[in-house]
Amino acid sequence: MANIFTISDADFDLEVLHSNIPVLVDFWAPWCGPCKMVAPTVEAMAEEYDGRLKVCKLNVDDNPATASTYGIMGIPTVAVFKDGKVVQKIVGALPRETMKRKVEAAL
Repeated sequence: MANIFTISDADFDLEVLHSNIPVLVDFWAPWCGPCKMVAPTVEAMAEEYDGRLKVCKLNVDDNPATASTYGIMGIPTVAVFKDGKVVQKIVGALPRETMKRKVEAAL
């Protein structure tokens, strides 16, 4: 099974901005129903793109600084970072194939 990293404000720069491969960050919260709907898709992408895409989860309630820095106004938000910059932002619980297409376009 592919690794999904739980990250925080403290290690965001190291894990995401300085990664040598693209990073998908799932901005979520435990109380968020749509976040739970997106979770299986995020897990499937971690498996499918293992080695080509690093997958991380960031709880916005526990890590408000990073969420604020990247303008996360609603969750779930899935962002793809490449070379330290956001190259794709997906807001809401979209169908699996739609999310997959958007992530592939960013890779």
